[in-house]
Amino acid sequence: MPSPDRPESGLPLALYSASKAAAAMLTVQYAKAHPGIRFNALEPGTTATDMTAAFGIGRSPRESAEVVVRLTTLGPDGPTGTLRDENGVLPW
Repeated sequence: MPSPDRPESGLPLALYSASKAAAAMLTVQYAKAHPGIRFNALEPGTTATDMTAAFGIGRSPRESAEVVVRLTTLGPDGPTGTLRDENGVLPW
């Protein structure tokens, strides 16, 4: 959200943004509490959904699902407690 080069950064979605931040923090807490399980928050990219249709933005759900599949198939030595997109770790 803070990066002006991302399309969602200019959208007036305060509650949605706050819920995303809370989910990211839960990811960190779960990763600490359960070190044997991989917990990572995912930013799948702006996806064309009913919510984004009014703004005319978003890529296909299939494209966004690719990063979801990649992250959910990580091995036991994969990262945990991170916020990621298709390019890797995102800064908090």
